[in-house]
Amino acid sequence: MLRERIITAILLIGGFLAALFWLPAPAWAIFVLVPLAVGAWEWAKLSHFSAPLKYGFVLLNLATAGVVHQFDWMSSAYLASAVLWLTLVPMTLAFGWQLKSIAIRVLLGMVVLVPLWAALVDLRTHGAMLVLLLMGVVWIADSAAYFTGRKFGKHKLAPTISPGKTWEGAFGALIAVLVYLLIVLLVMHSATFDAQAWLLPVLLLGGLMLYLSIIGDLFESWIKRIAGAKDSGNVLPGHGGVLDRIDALTSTLPIAALVLLHGDMLRAWL
Repeated sequence: MLRERIITAILLIGGFLAALFWLPAPAWAIFVLVPLAVGAWEWAKLSHFSAPLKYGFVLLNLATAGVVHQFDWMSSAYLASAVLWLTLVPMTLAFGWQLKSIAIRVLLGMVVLVPLWAALVDLRTHGAMLVLLLMGVVWIADSAAYFTGRKFGKHKLAPTISPGKTWEGAFGALIAVLVYLLIVLLVMHSATFDAQAWLLPVLLLGGLMLYLSIIGDLFESWIKRIAGAKDSGNVLPGHGGVLDRIDALTSTLPIAALVLLHGDMLRAWL
């Protein structure tokens, strides 16, 4: 199992980085439609959709992504994502809502998946390194939470949803993310980039992304628990499904894109 997991991880990371840095923008947009489609299929399975509805749901997500891109509705997609992850999902987790309605499941699935696709496309236009740096926040938080939790974890974060997560793991993730962001700022500091001026905004964004990554992870765990499933799928040997790998990205990248790329519009709304 470990060997299989490592091989899959190497192939995934290698393929993703090659696409991120080498594909032209149109090809990149098409490339990231693949996890969107697979993730939509897994969401449909976890929601126990009928066979025709599963295919229809996948096509609906792909079509919606195309419309969002064609009419430049990226910021609207991010706002919908922000509402979902900052209000509706925390309420769902707090009150244990079962979300049994097919209509609700369809709408939720689209707001979970399409804004992530939009963010990957939108952020990449500002540089592949920006996408990688933001994803690094999620990856480091996840790894630090896992190892810190295993070593020091005693107090359960959400025992009825994801028993393996602990407050100690979350604190370890926070420290790791802050150190990571400080290193990034130090490396980027130059005559044209004042790291000190960006220190507080970047650390606040990092803290928000950490919170959102935990919420995204817990929400996917909740959806799987309702469905009675251990993993979202088995398309990735040793890793489960696509949703298992992108759960924290669905809740972080769209809001990071909203803050970084559409700050003026966000301030106007506020």
